[in-house]
Amino acid sequence: MKKIAIYGKGGIGKSTTTSNISAALASKGYRVMQIGCDPKADSTRMLMGGKEIPTILNTLRVKGKDLMQLEDILFESYSGVICAECGGPKPGVGCAGRGIITSFELLDSLNAFEIYNPDIVLYDVLGDVVCGGFSMPLRQGYADDVYIVSSGEKMSIFAAGNIGMAITEMNGRSQTMLKGIILNARGVNREREIVSELALDLGTEIVSEIQRDPMVQTSEEKNMTVIECAPQSQLASMYEKLAMKLIGGISE
Repeated sequence: MKKIAIYGKGGIGKSTTTSNISAALASKGYRVMQIGCDPKADSTRMLMGGKEIPTILNTLRVKGKDLMQLEDILFESYSGVICAECGGPKPGVGCAGRGIITSFELLDSLNAFEIYNPDIVLYDVLGDVVCGGFSMPLRQGYADDVYIVSSGEKMSIFAAGNIGMAITEMNGRSQTMLKGIILNARGVNREREIVSELALDLGTEIVSEIQRDPMVQTSEEKNMTVIECAPQSQLASMYEKLAMKLIGGISE
């Protein structure tokens, strides 16, 4: 089982990227599980045809731990990806990071990975704040590899730098965990150069550059991933190549 965490600033396109990677891998016959680690709980929406699935935390509040079943919190998408959303606390109450910890512990207690036996697990993680909860995939063996989605925009670079520092703090495992940066281009001046400098600072590399493409918006308007909506498009080909790099360890 390959476990990959994909971090990035909110709004940078990490959920779009992660969902298309999941869909691409599923189309190649891999059994994929995607876990959204963001209080917005929208990581898997395009995989689920626009449907908002019940979150782990909300289901836990409603049913209680003793009555929870995997069928309550894991859902199979049209493309065959097993989807889950950690969710978050009610607005103004509790800690979203703690909610991720609770969700991971619950998935473990229900033997989710042993029962569903995925080939690949993708964690889609909000990277604006890398507190104890949001750094959960970095710890305790939850993720083998980490990738950061970033553009050349200032706040995206800032968030990516913080994520890189958090990885370094995790028992000095940065060389084995941080595998690269996914450049989600926004058309910023000197964008590739800026992100390359960040990669150099973090001791890693750009593993893929996803060019800005209106097909993303077209697909999302249809509540689909690009892989499902336009499988023959150049953008779909970019996501497919990225997906194979992530599971094969091939760099650009």
